[in-house]
Amino acid sequence: MVQIVWCNGSTGICQSTCIEFCKSQPLLRCNVSGTGIEPAALLLLAPWSNQLSYPDHKPLILLYVISKPLAQHTVVPTGVMKEPPLQESLEPAPVDTPAKEQRYMSGQYFFEYLVVVSLKKSKEGAYEPQITYQFPKRDGMVRFQREEEEKTLKAITLFCFPEGINWAPLTEYHSETFSFVLTEIDGSRRNGYCRRLLPHGNGARPPEAYCIISRLACFGLFSKIFDEVEKRRQISMAMIYPFMQSLREAAFPAPGNTVKIKSFIPDKGTEIISLTRPLDSWLEHVDFRTLFRCLTDEEVLLVFAAAVMERRIVFIAEELSTLSQVIHAVVALLYPFTWQHTFISIVPEILIDVVMAPTPYLLGVQKRLLEQVTDQSDVSHPHLGDEKYILPPKLQDEILQALRNRKEKATVEELNTVVSEAFLPFFVKTVGHFASYVTRKGSGQPGVFQSRAFYKAIESKTTRHFVKKFLQTQMFDLFIQELEQQQPASLQQGIFHKKIVEYQEKKKREKAKKR
Repeated sequence: MVQIVWCNGSTGICQSTCIEFCKSQPLLRCNVSGTGIEPAALLLLAPWSNQLSYPDHKPLILLYVISKPLAQHTVVPTGVMKEPPLQESLEPAPVDTPAKEQRYMSGQYFFEYLVVVSLKKSKEGAYEPQITYQFPKRDGMVRFQREEEEKTLKAITLFCFPEGINWAPLTEYHSETFSFVLTEIDGSRRNGYCRRLLPHGNGARPPEAYCIISRLACFGLFSKIFDEVEKRRQISMAMIYPFMQSLREAAFPAPGNTVKIKSFIPDKGTEIISLTRPLDSWLEHVDFRTLFRCLTDEEVLLVFAAAVMERRIVFIAEELSTLSQVIHAVVALLYPFTWQHTFISIVPEILIDVVMAPTPYLLGVQKRLLEQVTDQSDVSHPHLGDEKYILPPKLQDEILQALRNRKEKATVEELNTVVSEAFLPFFVKTVGHFASYVTRKGSGQPGVFQSRAFYKAIESKTTRHFVKKFLQTQMFDLFIQELEQQQPASLQQGIFHKKIVEYQEKKKREKAKKR
């Protein structure tokens, strides 16, 4: 079962990993044959159990061809400046001390390092992505640390230019910003934020990519940082160093707070750059605008239904930013649950066979590779799916009604609020009573979830039918596993719990009025 959604759009973000399905082992391993990158380099392990079944899966393809007009990218103008090689134009960065490194690892700093990926012509005449600058240089590492970093840097080049070697010099190029995720073997994640643009110069030349690696997920902030990096790049590569050094030394703000960075620019003096973190931290990596430009409300609801049932979903778009923005938005709709399966916002061409994986996935594929996707044996014959009938009809209507409350020219924050208030109540009303069905033998003891009593307690027949299927998904299973290990006091936190309490109190008031 594969679903293909065709999107066109503008700027956004992406998250990527690469995998290869291994039939001999119950997990998804990453491997990039022919690139010199070993399996540990791309580091997404997406474990799945042989005991888990997905009875709701049906063979189908859902193909949406969307051609809504979207905002155009600004064409980066060609310039006349010539810069010296990157590695010669910047000062050497200070060596990290163990104490500082520990802070970077804990996510207290904005980023770990910045790299510039350039397309260099090989002896065979093809353009290959190579890292031409890294800030800061990490000296003093032991051998295994150095080897692991080299593998990670090779992976970064793959995701900054997923098109491979099919490049030619250009005179105009649409700048775009996106992101990807590198998942370590221990489950920890690092985010790669990337901006591709055409460097200043004369005549045709290949684009280059700036990539920031960070353990923090906040696309809006890093997009603004790229604006500042790009502005300084237009003056001189040397201007990037002091700005990034100041940023690297600044503490990452708490949700809703602002950090101010001082930076000097010739002819302008010292600038103070304010970077504000969104108050709703669980939505700070998301912008729903592209999703709702590309798809109608009804189509978004169909994709949501398929994602809730953990089906295989492929998005097709021309722009890297559109792919990443749409997929991130779909994943955010699942809150408080987390997509547990393969997640590749932009599939590099060398990894296109991942569409053959038999387990659930969310994939972003560029339009030029569509034929390679549909050539696969199980996606060559589209069929109409059952997505309209997965969710309870009454709750579908409530979601659509809530989505109609958004303004035509809403800000990112306003749209995020409307969308979250449309979809979060769905889970509140269907599974929000979960805490009452976790039994414990004593204080401090792990809980046991009573699944049968849980779904039997639901009065609505259509809701009960949906929940019975939802209980079999891995996202719900892992949510409950974490719940069983937590103590009751720790459950009374977060937006989801707040919405559950509000809903339960509302039901009590309505029940009291009827008496």
